[in-house]
Amino acid sequence: MADTEARPEPEALLASAARTQRGQLKIFLGAAPGVGKTFAMLEEARRRIAEGVDVLAAVIETHGRAETEAMLRDIPVLPRRPVYYQNRILSELDVDGLIARRPKIALIDELAHTNAPDSRQEKRWQDVMEVLAAGIDVYTTLNVQHIETLNDTVARITGVRVRETVPDRVFEAADEIELIDLPPEDLLARLRAGKVYVQDQAARAVQNFFAKGNLTALRELAMRAAADRVDAQLREHMAANAISGPWPTQERILVCINESPAARDAIRVAKRSADRARVDWIALTVTSARVESLTEEEKDRLAATLRLAERLGAELATLEAETDVAREILDFARKRNVRRIVLGRPRPANWLAA
Repeated sequence: MADTEARPEPEALLASAARTQRGQLKIFLGAAPGVGKTFAMLEEARRRIAEGVDVLAAVIETHGRAETEAMLRDIPVLPRRPVYYQNRILSELDVDGLIARRPKIALIDELAHTNAPDSRQEKRWQDVMEVLAAGIDVYTTLNVQHIETLNDTVARITGVRVRETVPDRVFEAADEIELIDLPPEDLLARLRAGKVYVQDQAARAVQNFFAKGNLTALRELAMRAAADRVDAQLREHMAANAISGPWPTQERILVCINESPAARDAIRVAKRSADRARVDWIALTVTSARVESLTEEEKDRLAATLRLAERLGAELATLEAETDVAREILDFARKRNVRRIVLGRPRPANWLAA
């Protein structure tokens, strides 16, 4: 058993190998427009240029901000590709020109951008994936509201549904996430000073999307998204290098549930514990031949418990185990960095029940 546990996981090794065959992706993540993502990206680019690295600004959106435009000086810029649409000339990323130029690092702003009609790709993130596949490193920017699975959450918080989204798999493909954090008071001050939008737009923004409560919630979402990605990267590293857990970062709570009526109480205990500790939690069910013999009433009760866990924000997980259930649960807990397990009364036949 010890030899098996010491071996790297094949899936993690394959994922690690795939990353080495493409360019590296770094995302500058923010909670809202105006926090300074593009500025921070350009600062990093200037540092790399000073080190002798070949950096090319492929797409930078300054939005007329003087301090951002000043940071762009002395950074080589790739001419954009003109696109004619409805009697207008738009400009988009020149993917072919960028790949032909082959810099070490390409700066490609606003990952969630929708390209002009008749472009080769519908979305800029698709262009970025093509550039990465060509072996070019990419620095890019993203606001948390554009992450696909957070879209509904942001809409509930702000009352504004963002139309442009980036699939989670793209965010999860990032080799590095840099959180660009700005307290709500500072961002509101930038808004009022006209450093994010022009004055009329700024006034409307403060009344709607940029209300202080919204910004506080979005800031927490951005912090959690960044922490989750870093945690996932650490788990991949541990799996690829056969390092056992748990390890002291982004801890989780695990609650084991089954068809018992007591499972609902265990779910609520786990939810309260997770909220107090401000950590994620997992609701785990174990499948075995025993589960197949449940009565319809027990199956319905288990399904209702799972729905409750999902409604309260748990990640649902299933584990197949026939013999040593306790060991399988502990192995699962180590792999997922669980530091606390919520259990109810043990049932007969070696079943850990909640």
